Amino acid sequence: MMQFTYFLGAGETIMQRAAFCFTDEISTFKVCLELLTTCKMKEDKRTITRRSFVGTTGAAIAGLTILPSGVVSGLGHRAPSDKLNIAGIGIGGVGATNIRNVASSENIVALCDVDWGYSKRVFDAYPTAKKYWDFRKMYDEMGKSIDAVIIATSDHTHALSAAQAMTLGKHVYLQKPLTHSVYESRLLTRLAAEHKVATSMGNQGSSGEGVNLIIEWIQNGEIGEVKKVETFTNRPIWPQGLNRPAKGEWVPDTLNWDLFIGPAPMRPFHSIYTPWNWRGWWDFGTGALGDMACHILHPVFKGLKLQYPTKAEGNSTLLLTDCAPNAQSVKLVFPERQVKRGSKVKYPEVEVTWTDGGILPMKPEGWPAGKAYDPDGGCIFHGSKDTLICGCYGRDPWLLSGRVPNSPKTERRVTTSHEMDWVRACKEPAESRVMTKSDFSEAGPFNEMVVMGVLAVRLQGLNKTLEWNGEKMEFTNINDEETIKICIEDHFSITDGHPTFDRKYTDPINAKQFAAEMIRHTYRSGWSLPDMPA
Repeated sequence: MMQFTYFLGAGETIMQRAAFCFTDEISTFKVCLELLTTCKMKEDKRTITRRSFVGTTGAAIAGLTILPSGVVSGLGHRAPSDKLNIAGIGIGGVGATNIRNVASSENIVALCDVDWGYSKRVFDAYPTAKKYWDFRKMYDEMGKSIDAVIIATSDHTHALSAAQAMTLGKHVYLQKPLTHSVYESRLLTRLAAEHKVATSMGNQGSSGEGVNLIIEWIQNGEIGEVKKVETFTNRPIWPQGLNRPAKGEWVPDTLNWDLFIGPAPMRPFHSIYTPWNWRGWWDFGTGALGDMACHILHPVFKGLKLQYPTKAEGNSTLLLTDCAPNAQSVKLVFPERQVKRGSKVKYPEVEVTWTDGGILPMKPEGWPAGKAYDPDGGCIFHGSKDTLICGCYGRDPWLLSGRVPNSPKTERRVTTSHEMDWVRACKEPAESRVMTKSDFSEAGPFNEMVVMGVLAVRLQGLNKTLEWNGEKMEFTNINDEETIKICIEDHFSITDGHPTFDRKYTDPINAKQFAAEMIRHTYRSGWSLPDMPA
């Protein structure tokens, strides 16, 4: 039933109140315009009766036009009924948590997943939401009813689902890593800017107090100039270093395997790939680096004002064509960054190293005896004046000297959740929107840095430091004749007490072409991205 508010506040005119006196299950701009017109003659009165209000607005209500809730919120006012209509894509894993974190205040109107068995509990939790297998069909049927999307699919379909959403004018919350490739990251960055939508990558630590403090301490000169950073994680905690299954399995009735494969080359189904374990398979995921670097490296990227690396080198346990290695290390070199006049610290060339598989850096001199690293991972900033250490997600930063800095508070604090801060941004007008803590304008270039590490690992067979032109998205020191060979299968047996290794390798692969394909993927027929904005 409709409700009307018809008493004016002190100093408020009828026209001012009329703009927002109508509240119902929907938000509508047309009614507000009609009210402004019909109330003009009564501008000098302090009250309006319910009878006259209904009489003058009856025609407007009869011809009601429903508009997305963003129209009203764009006026700078949020009525009680002004809720976002949100769709979830990839809901069986962390997407369920992201959706739950907004569901108490917003409308969940559609849910999409390729695995209805794994996602059943989420579908059941939102019985009024329309169910889909294919996000493309969801956009076609419900595009006009959706304000925003939360995406938590496997890495290789992030760009596809997010790009289409933004071209339709939808706000996007996209899980980490932002994309599967460098080109896809650049595309999402530009699409977000072109369509002026609110965006956020799902690296929730960026909204935490730890990252704020790290940025403030570094820019206040608390640790001096930083020329070296070590980062690490205990991931992977899913299977990696595996041979590709020799035989397929029957596809479960609750899984649409063709849609899961999406833009990747078709392969037989096997339960080792999904759910969740897809992270360790190159066609679908980006390994431990892609999974955790968006959490762990974020305070490094933000605190040291990084952009594109100029050099990259990687190595790992046995590298396979299909599956990410059990452990790997990467070194990225970033050039000196310019600072504004009056800055308290300079940002010289810096070397950032990454290790995963549970391999930890050596403790720096002066480390407190018996103190352990954060079990999930962390960072060590080696400064000229002090050493800064933090845990995974940038949490619990501290200085090796024992000092507790009292630096100026320059960073915006998020007092809600990472997801609700994105909801807040969705409801603000584009021209005055306060960006989220991981807006695509930042998350896009950052994710290019992350997947650069993946490139370095997969090109380690070149046995040299790679030189990178970030603007052009290309390596500058791989020539046309260079080749690499990668292990396809790794087998081991013991014969007469002696170990026998049986490894099958690819024929020589043109390294330049291989790199180009990893930077910008060739999609399977039926899948495509929008053009790159200028």
